Amino acid sequence: MNRKGLVAAALVVPPAACAALALARASFDNANAALVLAVVIVGVAAFGYRPAGLLAAASSAVWFDFFLTVPYHRLTINSRDDVETTILLVLIGVAVSELAIWGRRQQARASRHRGYLDGVLATSQAVAAGGSTQELIDQVSAQLTVVLRLDGARFVAGDNRTTAPRLNPDGTVTRGGRVLKVERDGLPTNAEIELPVQHAGRTRGRFLLTAATHISYPDLQQRQVAAALAGQLAHALAPQPH
Repeated sequence: MNRKGLVAAALVVPPAACAALALARASFDNANAALVLAVVIVGVAAFGYRPAGLLAAASSAVWFDFFLTVPYHRLTINSRDDVETTILLVLIGVAVSELAIWGRRQQARASRHRGYLDGVLATSQAVAAGGSTQELIDQVSAQLTVVLRLDGARFVAGDNRTTAPRLNPDGTVTRGGRVLKVERDGLPTNAEIELPVQHAGRTRGRFLLTAATHISYPDLQQRQVAAALAGQLAHALAPQPH
């Protein structure tokens, strides 16, 4: 369901449910009615769209008060138990919304990491197949921009060391010997970042990574995947024994 549909459901379903429950309110207590509304709230909040979940909770609380608490058809509650039930409905909406959002974020993160590992595997297969070096460089460059969320990545051959910030094989980023806090501050945007392409202790070249138009915050695993991609390219560039 799209976001507009979720908002519409959050506005329409709670009053409809409360009106239906009000027709038979003499045959059950408000605790059971609250359970029905809790199901409605969970159904909306489980989609992980926070505004809709909160709106469903607030709407349920308001219409529960209007239709099912004494005095009826007024936004007034005289019973302490009904007050507690109304507050509980709101808390359920908040809790379920946050849990659903967290779950979706974890799912998206796992999916991204699976994609990163698939990229490393694809590069390994390209190296094993012995394809064109330039094609392999282009493939790794494209994957680096995705994994690290960069503006671009270009390969420069040779072993000349620069003073640029450096992405190391262990995933740390250093500048002038100082480790940068990438998770907090992001990758540097005022200079290209050097990613060495090394094999057997020798530097075969380096990627110069650019993140100039936005701040990127790749986590440690993403940075280690980037280093692994560079390592795959280094293996392909190393002289092969005859």
